[in-house]
Amino acid sequence: MKKYLGYTGLALLLGSAFLAGGCSPANESSEEQATLSSGVHQAHMNKEIAPGDDFFEYVNGTWLANTEIPADKSSIGTFYYLRDNAEDDVKAIIEESAAADNAPGSDAQKVGDFYNSYMDMETRNARGIEPLQPEFAKIDAISSYDDLAKWFAYADKVGFDAPFGLYVNNDAKQADQYAIYAWQSGLGLPDREYYFKDDEKSVETREKYVAHVERMLALAGIDEAAAKARQIMDLETSIADKHWLKEDNRDSVKRYNKYERAQLKDLVPGFDWDDYLAETGLADLKEIIINQPSFMEGLAGVIKDTDLDTWKTWAKWSVINNTASRLTAEIDQANFDFYGKVLSGTEEQRPMWRRAVSAVNSTLGEVVGKVYVDKHFKPEAKARMQELVGNLVKAYEVSIKDLDWMGEETKQKALEKLHKFTPKIGYPDQWKDYAKLEIKREDYFGNVIRAHIVEHERELAKLGGPIQRWEWFMTPQTVNAYYNPTMNEIVFPAAILQPPFFDMAADDAVNYGAIGGVIGHEIGHGFDDKGSTYNGDGELQNWWTDEDRKAFEERTGQLVAQYNGFEALPDLHVNGEFTLGENIGDLGGLSIAYKAYKMSLNGKEAPVIDGFTGEQRFFIGWAQGFQGKYRDEALRTRIQTDPHSPARFRVNGVVRNVPAFYEAFGLSETSGLYLAPDERVKIW
Repeated sequence: MKKYLGYTGLALLLGSAFLAGGCSPANESSEEQATLSSGVHQAHMNKEIAPGDDFFEYVNGTWLANTEIPADKSSIGTFYYLRDNAEDDVKAIIEESAAADNAPGSDAQKVGDFYNSYMDMETRNARGIEPLQPEFAKIDAISSYDDLAKWFAYADKVGFDAPFGLYVNNDAKQADQYAIYAWQSGLGLPDREYYFKDDEKSVETREKYVAHVERMLALAGIDEAAAKARQIMDLETSIADKHWLKEDNRDSVKRYNKYERAQLKDLVPGFDWDDYLAETGLADLKEIIINQPSFMEGLAGVIKDTDLDTWKTWAKWSVINNTASRLTAEIDQANFDFYGKVLSGTEEQRPMWRRAVSAVNSTLGEVVGKVYVDKHFKPEAKARMQELVGNLVKAYEVSIKDLDWMGEETKQKALEKLHKFTPKIGYPDQWKDYAKLEIKREDYFGNVIRAHIVEHERELAKLGGPIQRWEWFMTPQTVNAYYNPTMNEIVFPAAILQPPFFDMAADDAVNYGAIGGVIGHEIGHGFDDKGSTYNGDGELQNWWTDEDRKAFEERTGQLVAQYNGFEALPDLHVNGEFTLGENIGDLGGLSIAYKAYKMSLNGKEAPVIDGFTGEQRFFIGWAQGFQGKYRDEALRTRIQTDPHSPARFRVNGVVRNVPAFYEAFGLSETSGLYLAPDERVKIW
C-alpha cells in the first residue's frame, strides 16, 4: 500500500569592506574570534557580487562556478553532499551485516541478504526475465473486466502501478481514527502535463517515452513492441486526461470526499468493487475517502472504452516499469536511459552500492536507522534541537500576537494550534517490526514484492486501532524534514542535523539561519495556504473568520505573483501557485527564525566573527543550506513536479521580503533584490 504524502575549508577575511551600500563589518573582538566558529563557508562565496543584487550568488557563487555536477547526479549541493555522507555511514553498517554469519530471520540477516541480493548482478543476469513470467501469467489469465479490477488491487498491493491506489491515513475530519483513501495514478510520465503540453521539448519527451516503452517491452520478450507501445501511450493519455491538475491536488478540503461503499458503484459504474476490495484485504470496508472523485468518474469510461487486450498490455508494462531496476543489468540500464538521462539529464547511474544502500533504506530503513542513531547521533544534538524548536515556537507566538492583519478570534485559534505542535527529533521512540518479512539472499525481485506485501498488511492493520503517534514517515538517516498536518507534528531526522544546517561548534547565528529556518519552515506548513485548513488536532476545520482569510489570501496572492515572475530557464518560469505552500513555509520560517535568533540574544549585541555581524551570518546560514546546482533537464522536471522552488529562488525570493535583510546588508533602492516596503510580503 503506497504512501502519497528529496566542504571546503574556510578562507578567513579580516577587516575588508566588501558589502554593498556602504555597509562594512563592525569591529571584532579578538577573544570572541578565537573561541567561536562563524559557520560561514567563505571559500564558497563570490564577494564580487553585491549581496543585495543576488544573495544566492554572493553566498554560493564561487562554489557554483567551480563545481561540476557529477556524471551520476542530476543535481548537486548541500542536500546531495549530506545524502552521500549518510549513505557512506549506512554502507558501513550494512556491509558489517552483509559480511557476518547471521542467525536466520534476524535483522542483521535481512539487512545483509537484502543488500547482497541487490548487488548480485550475476544471479540477476542469469535469471533474466524469468521473475516476470509469473506476473505475466496472472495478467494473461485476465478474462473479464471483473478480473481486471481484481488485478488492479493486486498490483497496488505488490507495488505495481494501477490507475488508482489506496492508502491509510488519519481521517482528516476525525483525526483520532484511520481511514482508507484513494488516489489517482497510472502514468509512466511524471505528471499529466507531460501528456498534453505542445512545446517542442514536451513533444520530444513524449516521442522518447514511446521509444523507451517499445525498448522495454522488447527486452521483456513481448511481441509487436512498437504497436503496443503506442497503445500504452494512448491509454495513459486517456488516463492523464482525467487526472486532476497538481495545483488542485494541493487542496486538502477539495480532496476530502467520503463515500459509503454502496455509493462507489455509482461513482465508477461497472467496476467490480467487491472483488477489488476483497483482493485488497478490505472485504468489510464501509466507507472510503476519494481524493479525486471526477477522476474516478472519468476512469469508469476509460476502462469501458478500452478493450481488455490493451489493458493487459498496459498491465504488463506496469510490471516491467516498476521492476526494471530489479532485473538484468541491460534492463536496468534501459530504464535509467529514459528516467535518468532523458528526464533528468544524468549521464550515468550512481555506483551500484549507492543504489543498493538506497534500496535497503527504502525497505529496511528503521532496522539500519537504529544502528545509525547509535553511531552518529549525539544526545546533546537532540537536546540542542529541542531548545531551538522551543525558541522558534515562542517566536511564532510573539509574531502571531503582533500581526496587524489578523483579528483576535483567529489569533487565538492560531495560538491554540501552535501550542499543540508535536516535535519529533532524531529518531522514533518506537521502531517498526520487520519480523514478518522474509529476505532471501538470491531473490532481490521477490524480496521487494514480499516487502510491499508486509507494508500493505502493516497499513491495513492500523484500521480500527488507535493512532500510532510514534510512527515516522522518514528514516533517521534521511536528509530531510516534514510536517504532518493530520498529526500536527514537525519531524527532523538525525541526518539533517549536521553542518551546514546544524553545527554544534558554530555560533548561534548561522544555526538559526540554517536549521532554525528549516524548523520555522516546517512549523510554517501548519500555517500555509493548505496547512492552515487543519486545526491543532489535525482535523480539517475552518478556524478563520472570513475577513482574516481574505487578508491572508491577499498576501499569499502577492507571493504567487512574485514567484511567477522568476525565470528558471529561458522558456520556463516558476509556478507560483503550485509552489505557494513551500514558499510560505520558507518566508515564514526564515522570518520567525530571525525573530527567535534576536530573542535568544536577550538584548545583547552579537559578536562579529570572520568579518560578519550576527545578522549577516544568520542570512548566510539560510543561503548556505540551499546551495544547489541543477542540470537543465532536472530543473525542467523539478519545475513541473516539485512543489519546492529551485534553490536560487528559495534564497533570493525569500530574503527580499524580509526587512532585516535590508538592514543587515545595507540594501538601497538600486539593489537588484530591492522591493519597496509596500511590495514586501509579510504573512507570519
